[in-house]
Amino acid sequence: MIWRALRGFCRTGARLLPCPLILAALHAPAGAETLQEALVKAYQSSPQLNATRAGQRATDENVPQALAGYRPQIVASLSTGLQAVRNVLPDNTVQTATLKPWTIGLTVTQTLFNGFKTANSVRVAEFQVMSGREALRNTGQGVLLDAVTAYMNVIANQALVETQRSNVTFLRETLEIARKRLAAGDVTPTDTAQAEARLSRGLADLNAAEVALQVSRATYAQVIGSPPGPLAPAQTVDRFVPGERQAVIEMAIRQNPAVIAATYDVDVATTTISVAESSLLPQVSVQGNINRQVNTDTNLDTTRTSQASVVGQLTVPIYDGGLAASQTRQAKELAGQSRQVLEQIRNQARTAAISAFVTNEGTKVALAAAESEVKAAGIALAGVRREAQAGQRTTLDVLNSQQDLTAARTRQIVGQRDRVIASYTLLSAVGKLDVRTLGLNTPDYLPDVHYHQVRDAWHGVRTPSGR
Repeated sequence: MIWRALRGFCRTGARLLPCPLILAALHAPAGAETLQEALVKAYQSSPQLNATRAGQRATDENVPQALAGYRPQIVASLSTGLQAVRNVLPDNTVQTATLKPWTIGLTVTQTLFNGFKTANSVRVAEFQVMSGREALRNTGQGVLLDAVTAYMNVIANQALVETQRSNVTFLRETLEIARKRLAAGDVTPTDTAQAEARLSRGLADLNAAEVALQVSRATYAQVIGSPPGPLAPAQTVDRFVPGERQAVIEMAIRQNPAVIAATYDVDVATTTISVAESSLLPQVSVQGNINRQVNTDTNLDTTRTSQASVVGQLTVPIYDGGLAASQTRQAKELAGQSRQVLEQIRNQARTAAISAFVTNEGTKVALAAAESEVKAAGIALAGVRREAQAGQRTTLDVLNSQQDLTAARTRQIVGQRDRVIASYTLLSAVGKLDVRTLGLNTPDYLPDVHYHQVRDAWHGVRTPSGR
């Protein structure tokens, strides 16, 4: 009977949900993948995140490179070759010989003072590492948020496809009834044409929903790293975020990784001024040198010479054409720029936090309204159909009522998807969308481990991973 197609909404406690989504929530397969599991896959396999991690490991190497300024520089040298000699003696006697002289030496240079350039370069490198860590954390938040969006889009589009299929089934039954009533003379051909038109529209809507589902599945495979199987329903993460707007704003300004990274960038730019100013200060170094020179010319009194020396050097810059002064001025301007960028990013973080907060609150209202709309639309459709049976309503009235119910179900499904995504977006805006906050079942990537492995390395070209 056509009336059975109306039972497209179900009650769970006090909430009214569209049947496709409720079935996914209550009867998900035992092996259905949860959102937490999908986030773990994305966190472990994301090429974007892994590339950023590799970039951060490269940034770590700036510190030992800067620390090299404190350490001695040792250079060994060896020179050899052939030397043709032709000597003319006072009695016009000519002597020729082919010599093979060679020289070996070792030079050790130690910088004692370079205008504090090394110390400030180390500070710059360490600030760059801290900024990079926050950039890595920001990338991780983006990857997790993309994974949440991809996951929820698949669930929502699956529910939308089922809703459109139910709608098409209803419209087919309505058309069949209209044709039977037309044959019996109860309705006019107009009723049949209206039912056919709505069925064609329903088929088009079903096709569009199926296309959207395939696109969302492809996006899921790209973001998560594997095609989606059965998916379990997801919950919001409002419990990790303050419930008041001002508290959200303050947390975002304090903990948003983009803001913290920009703060370290200001430290980098400010310390770079001192690095540039070091070129204007005296330089002190000491150099030790030993070498041995061997000459195979038997006509010389000395065939071997050994030397050793220790030399201190003081260099005082007087004029370099204005290069160091220009670099210092440039560094000061860049420091001023970094402060303005920091203020800009703080404003962006504040705006993003407000936007995420009001959007999250808005999705609560929208979802509640959609649930009420589904309930009312279902009751209205049932009433219209009863009235149509009594001859008080037309086929068009029934079709319009069914269209209202389908649109309400669609808005409810979209509202449920937006509700989850908005809560994760708000968590990202305050800088807490990470493995530890979500309690994901995966080891958290700790960038400081690699940093301590390479910071004090004096030699070796292998990375800590063995490459």
